[in-house]
Amino acid sequence: MKNLALITLTLLLTGSSTKTPRILIIGDSISIGYTPYVVKHFAGRAEVIHNPGNAGHTGMGLQNIHNWLGDEKWDIIQFNWGLWDLCYRHPDSQLYGNRDKVNGTITHSIEEYRANLDSIISILKQASNAKLVFVTTTYVPKKEGGRYRQDAKRYNRAAKNVMKKHNIPFNDIYRRSAAIHKKFGIGDDDVHFTDRGYQKLGREIADYLEEEAFP
Repeated sequence: MKNLALITLTLLLTGSSTKTPRILIIGDSISIGYTPYVVKHFAGRAEVIHNPGNAGHTGMGLQNIHNWLGDEKWDIIQFNWGLWDLCYRHPDSQLYGNRDKVNGTITHSIEEYRANLDSIISILKQASNAKLVFVTTTYVPKKEGGRYRQDAKRYNRAAKNVMKKHNIPFNDIYRRSAAIHKKFGIGDDDVHFTDRGYQKLGREIADYLEEEAFP
């Protein structure tokens, strides 16, 4: 899959007097991978845009959320954080992104992750009238060099509790992403997916957004 981190994906509905739903997807490299398939799914019916680049961890979200929202009016904002937050990194690690779950330091503790999500949601609600949708963290294979599989489950539980507090619906795709990864993951040491895997993830995302955009 070619790197899509620096592009914004847009598909506009033309020739109709009805209002086109506008969907903003904010997320990590996994969301960058599946967004083209979400765009394709809504072709001719909705405008789907991904934030420029990789949304990284929740700290980056707090720093950039206003820029990503801009002055645009959104009908739905789908967001996810987690994979970067639970990642351990060490400056001397030779793995991509300095990942090192043995000697490294976690990016954000689960308490920090929870607090950051809480703050981001407050900003989103103040800045936009859009319907908010959260997507849980995807599968972490056992041999991944900077992440522990169990952390993904722990951080997902924390995130879902935050969403329940704010009455925000969430698309809990962890188990489905695990099944997809087993067949269409890049490897048992990598959280990313093949094109076919992203296509299947895109369908999971699009099906959920379909109910939110066209109830």
